[in-house]
Amino acid sequence: MASPSPADPSLETEAPHAAVTRERRLNPDLQEQLPKPYLARALAAVDPSHPKGTEGRDPRGMSVLQQHVSFFDRNGDGIVYPWETFKGLRAIGCGYPASFVFSFLINLVMSYPTQPGWIPSPFLSVHVKNIHKGKHGSDSETYDTEGRFDPSKFDAIFSKYGLTHPNALTKDELTSMLKGNRNMYDFLGWIAATGEWMLLYSVAKDKDGLLQQETIRGAFDGSLFERLQHDKKSS
Repeated sequence: MASPSPADPSLETEAPHAAVTRERRLNPDLQEQLPKPYLARALAAVDPSHPKGTEGRDPRGMSVLQQHVSFFDRNGDGIVYPWETFKGLRAIGCGYPASFVFSFLINLVMSYPTQPGWIPSPFLSVHVKNIHKGKHGSDSETYDTEGRFDPSKFDAIFSKYGLTHPNALTKDELTSMLKGNRNMYDFLGWIAATGEWMLLYSVAKDKDGLLQQETIRGAFDGSLFERLQHDKKSS
């Protein structure tokens, strides 16, 4: 498939008088690299290197967002309690203090939106089936509002902010992405996004201090957590 002619203004991704569109570029060839990149996938986190998602992974009928969260459902009952979040964080390499603080904050924020009714849970339980209701703003929008995985939004993380390496983010680029994704006055979203991404960076950066594209993709469908847990047990 031939690339669209840049002379066609209806297909341009950069506006001459909007410098930010030149600074944060989109990938015009994504449709050649991945079928229907505009189509959010319900069951698989896909990119050009993984057009069918993580090889050998059984989604078990869950959305990509549900797969991400279900790693922390340690007993598989569909409900995540703070102590399960704590165990999950410890399993992927977080220290005791960070695991304790994050497990409390995550469940505190996510519990009520995911409850099946109007009554809050005194145990701060998070219901996996309703996790899409806990999606916050000021994020990359790779998860859509139903918990599907949007390949075009995922690709934009790197086309916009991966300026040093095309398939990875430095810590400074990660910080730039967090600032660029902020919605006005969405203070809770700013804090949540920063906490999530910095936690990911702390446990999953490589020896060069880079957060690789495959690492981030694995975080979205939860397969990264399983690999980190396996590596921690092996070591």
